[in-house]
Amino acid sequence: MASRKEALARRANRVRRQLKSVANGRPRLSVHRSSKNIYAQVIDDVAGKTLASASTLDKDLRGSLKTGADTAAAALVGKLVAERASKAGVNEVVFDRGAFIYHGRIKALADAAREGGLTF
Repeated sequence: MASRKEALARRANRVRRQLKSVANGRPRLSVHRSSKNIYAQVIDDVAGKTLASASTLDKDLRGSLKTGADTAAAALVGKLVAERASKAGVNEVVFDRGAFIYHGRIKALADAAREGGLTF
């Protein structure tokens, strides 16, 4: 029986393998959720570079948030990463939820990123 960490890594790899088949060269919006914060990055896998990033630990957001672990904080991170990605010239991405289920904070971030101008 696999440990929890191994199971999460296997699930994340399964999601990323599926994304590679549909990406067609588009950058990947990767999301990581911890118990206290949420992080998002737009990654160009072809060049191996991060094009834009945002998290609840950013100075732009830190002062306005009560906590980094709720859906409101995730929505702010989604808007911020979409804004930074559009400045970097990225409008189309594929959404990489990693090993996380698409609901709650992950869904709030994705919806806010769509409202901010990213298409996926």
